[in-house]
Amino acid sequence: MPTDAHPGPLHVLVLGASLRAGSSNARLASLVGRMMTDAGAVVDLATMRDFDMPLYDGDVEAAHGLPEGALALRDRLERSDAFVLASPEYNASVPGVVKNAIDWVSRVRPQPFKTKHALLVSASPSLVGGNRGLWALRVPLEHLGTRVYPDMFSLAAAHQGFTEDGQLTDPALQERLSETVMAFLRLVEADARYVCLQRRWYEFPGDRTEAPVTQRAED
Repeated sequence: MPTDAHPGPLHVLVLGASLRAGSSNARLASLVGRMMTDAGAVVDLATMRDFDMPLYDGDVEAAHGLPEGALALRDRLERSDAFVLASPEYNASVPGVVKNAIDWVSRVRPQPFKTKHALLVSASPSLVGGNRGLWALRVPLEHLGTRVYPDMFSLAAAHQGFTEDGQLTDPALQERLSETVMAFLRLVEADARYVCLQRRWYEFPGDRTEAPVTQRAED
């Protein structure tokens, strides 16, 4: 019988999506992880260095299957109710290492990204804080069925944006990030605890409410 009870606290994968040691996005991921832990969630904090994988190559996949790094990321996604990506911006778009990881993991069936809730955040020394990269990152994730949270957070001038203890130097930005994180957790909790709700995705505004679920690439 379907139940609305969710076993225990929420589990969230928080991924600093950069390879560079000392990355501002790793610091932002750590801050988000602490906020979520303080709110009662179980946080799995990771970096892209934890998931080594070659450039996607269909011939490599056919000959050897998915690399261990992609399978490890798959496993940690599947153990989580939601995930957070703290991603840098490269040339106003998605870093290659992030897109490559998405492409590899998207080959798994069933699709690990499908119906997962995601919060996107970024940190950059630029004046837009990596926000353009986050808009580009939404495209492949939403295409794969991820429920990307509408409100994103971008930290501009990130090279001077953190205090020594890892908080944000601007109290207003600290408060806004906290509000965004808490609202995201409330949404994920509602979805996790009310699992009997029927889920549908309508591709066009004209779709009827009784129409079958639209077939999408995430299937």
